[in-house]
Amino acid sequence: MSMNNCEYLRSKYRTHTCAELRSSDDGKEVRLSGWVHRKRDHGGVVFVDLRDNYGVTQIVFRGEEAALMTDIRVESVLQIEGSVALRDKQLINSKIETGEIEVICRKLEPLSMADILPFQIAEDDKAPEAQRLTYRFLELRREKLHNNILLRSKVIASIREIMQSMGFLEYQTPILTSSSPEGARDFLVPSRFHPGRFFALPQAPQQFKQLLMVSGFDRYFQIAPCFRDEDPRADRSPGEFYQVDIEMSFVEQEDVFKMGEELMYGVFARHSSHAVTKPPFPRIRYDDAISKYGTDKPDLRNPLIIEKVSQLFQDTSFKVFRSELERLGDIFALKLAVDEVPSRKYFDDTIAWFTKLSGQGTAYLIFDGGEIKGSVAKFFSQSEIAALKEKLVIEDRAVVFFAAGSEKKILPYFGRLRVKLGEDFKLIEEGTFRFCWITDYPMYERDETTGEIGFSHNPFSMPQGGMDSLLNKNPLEIYAYQYDIVCNGHELSSGAIRNHDPEIMYKAFEIAGYSKSQVDSKFGGMIKAFRFGAPPHGGMAPGVDRIVMLLAEEHAIRDVIAFPLSQTVEDLLMGAPCEVSERQLREVHIQVVMPKE
Repeated sequence: MSMNNCEYLRSKYRTHTCAELRSSDDGKEVRLSGWVHRKRDHGGVVFVDLRDNYGVTQIVFRGEEAALMTDIRVESVLQIEGSVALRDKQLINSKIETGEIEVICRKLEPLSMADILPFQIAEDDKAPEAQRLTYRFLELRREKLHNNILLRSKVIASIREIMQSMGFLEYQTPILTSSSPEGARDFLVPSRFHPGRFFALPQAPQQFKQLLMVSGFDRYFQIAPCFRDEDPRADRSPGEFYQVDIEMSFVEQEDVFKMGEELMYGVFARHSSHAVTKPPFPRIRYDDAISKYGTDKPDLRNPLIIEKVSQLFQDTSFKVFRSELERLGDIFALKLAVDEVPSRKYFDDTIAWFTKLSGQGTAYLIFDGGEIKGSVAKFFSQSEIAALKEKLVIEDRAVVFFAAGSEKKILPYFGRLRVKLGEDFKLIEEGTFRFCWITDYPMYERDETTGEIGFSHNPFSMPQGGMDSLLNKNPLEIYAYQYDIVCNGHELSSGAIRNHDPEIMYKAFEIAGYSKSQVDSKFGGMIKAFRFGAPPHGGMAPGVDRIVMLLAEEHAIRDVIAFPLSQTVEDLLMGAPCEVSERQLREVHIQVVMPKE
């Protein structure tokens, strides 16, 4: 908070915050309130670091106040009155903003006494996660986590400012809505007024934001809560998350890209000193991302690229490669330039890691000056070696990893190997946020278990080529106007140009196995709206939690959420989910049938 805004913080409890006083305040009479962060008893003189939301000030207690402080535990809340004094030069603490001064206490008033703490606040004592989440209000007092939540607030404020500067207005959409097949399980809410029927919490405000476009609002955004019954992982919060939900009318894909780039660049440039990709962000087609990086979330800070080298081994005598090529598989290579050749143990460990991860084998070749060695060196001809050096641009010392098989079986795991090698050999560019767009997603995909055709991404997207593609193309060859924003290996946003034509929508859903009556039942409101004049429209929805996670340089999304669920999908602080009374169940016409053990 700026010094100009500190006037709003004055009250009977404080004349200044614990981050405000400077050497220019020497001799000033002040009143401060906060938590006892640290306490040091020097025999008759007690030093306390007093902490509030804004910072820390050292307080010096002598005489009766020092005696009283002896029995006050850390994290108790105090109000003190005293005078500002300059510290001796050798005692200045440059780590805190108030490090040039201290406050000599002449009056102490305890406001709230703390019990014995379940874990330490000032120091990380490695308390178990379950204990920290049970006492999350204490963990939120820790400096790093506390600052993450403050950063989150500032990021959201910046998002609102940038969106409004581009002509967007914020509108709210319903929380209680209908169930929708959007790729994850819904959270269901039973209806008291309509027995046997349920509301669903929105996985996203998808239909409502499109309806706002049909209603003529042109440019919408919302910091929207979304609810999905998904399994937890490090970069995804189980249960609920927030996104910057955005929709705009009379636009093509490039118009959305321009808006998205201004938003992402603006937020990241404001809240980090790292270098940020300047607009326009690179565009990478989905198929190219998979073939080069093994993922549609590539980390462009990593320079390694996957190469398909099947053509180099059409006449190979290496039986493993030959058998895969005969089965119409492919050969993939990943080149790593090195200053020193890794140890044999490194190769053995990496092969074991890859095999455990994928169930597939991998091999390696070492180019060490003029010497060629490695697990498959004896199987390659001189012409194959020469062709490989030319294809992969190998000039001096390098290692090449190989894998053989179908793209679907090999590339996702080779992508993981690319990440591992980038980390192991410290190839990841530091101090930068590297953005890109992933474009041209397939409209449909085949379920490997059932063999059925289904949507691969957002069912409301416009297929490239419109109705003509749906009528005349193999569904698996149809692309959609769908796109993602990716930064440093994390998907930050999905989006699409929407399908605003009812007949094209019916046909698109028909290919995915939905009848016209099912579409009317699930999406009747939107279909009806489209029949009364719908503008071409599109949008996107960046995830707030992931944006803040990257800016805070955290690896777990729960570290930027004030009150996250645990990995067991429980709120350990509030005791949720919880059992409810029989009366509550009867009111919503629900009977609980527990699973058999």
